[in-house]
Amino acid sequence: MKMWKSLFIGCTLVMLSTGLAFADNGDTLKAVKDKGYIQVGVNGDLFGFGKADQKGVWKGLDVDTARAVAITVFGDYKDRLRYTPLTAKTRFTALQSKEIDVLTRNCTQTLGRDTSLGLDFVQVNYYDGQAFMVPKALGVKSAKELGGATVCVLPGTTTEQNAADFFRSNSMDWKTVTIENTAELSQAFWAGRCDVLTSDASQLAGLRAGAPKPEDYMILPEIISKEPLAPAVRHGDNQWKDIVNYAVLAMINAEELGITSANVDEMLKSSDPKIQRFLGVSPGNGKALGIDEKFAYNIVKQVGNYGEVFERNVGVNTPLGIERGLNALWTNGGLMYSPPFK
Repeated sequence: MKMWKSLFIGCTLVMLSTGLAFADNGDTLKAVKDKGYIQVGVNGDLFGFGKADQKGVWKGLDVDTARAVAITVFGDYKDRLRYTPLTAKTRFTALQSKEIDVLTRNCTQTLGRDTSLGLDFVQVNYYDGQAFMVPKALGVKSAKELGGATVCVLPGTTTEQNAADFFRSNSMDWKTVTIENTAELSQAFWAGRCDVLTSDASQLAGLRAGAPKPEDYMILPEIISKEPLAPAVRHGDNQWKDIVNYAVLAMINAEELGITSANVDEMLKSSDPKIQRFLGVSPGNGKALGIDEKFAYNIVKQVGNYGEVFERNVGVNTPLGIERGLNALWTNGGLMYSPPFK
């Protein structure tokens, strides 16, 4: 009995040490304040989500999310962010090793990643799903016509497994071309090295927008997976997780309350207690997070609410032309929903 008890305790300790290998028992907020900026991991080459323009100015939905986090901590985002472009293969290692403080790089939250990587995902900032893009000249109208196709895919992603499951479940053969860098992968597709490019539908839209001739390509209608994309932090630092989480939620809640970057100053005069608490007129929320009471006001004033961020970066009037869909507020049939700020 003693032998079995010792064996059980030993196995338990191994399991615990494995699960906590990448946990963060430090104070990320203090470290960030001490150095004066946040090191953020981004895609680096995805139009609409994370990409520097010709002047070196970073833009995108994930970039605006990072700005919201910086504003929450410092009250402003200017000169408060340092960007680290990461591949799908290096993104989680960079966070685990503390090379970055937060990851805002179109990452899918999954059970395996939640439990085995020592990471915590916060509020989803984009609900997506995997799709397939093909040249119009291929003459394909449905993903179920892709039997025997050669498919470009990023390794080490949920994308590769989802595609394998799709082809297997539809009894279709396929061949893969795996390239680690998104830019090189899309170049391989434009050059005709593969028949199909598969990734999240939003990423395909961003890549198509940067194609030599965007009109030559189409995204097939099938969505084959659920891809809740969310920022991630290291497991174990609850205050930092709360700060990043409520930075994202502040943009969503602002849209729910009808607060925009254009009317936020006028909203400071509102008699609605929900708006007063949200904008910090009535104190409490900032103290609970250990930050400035007006953090939500500052986010909306400088970045906008979630609807403004979405439309500016990926919406119907951008080259991506994406409808709100699942990313609409819950009151409009979408999934964006914020808990009360109180």
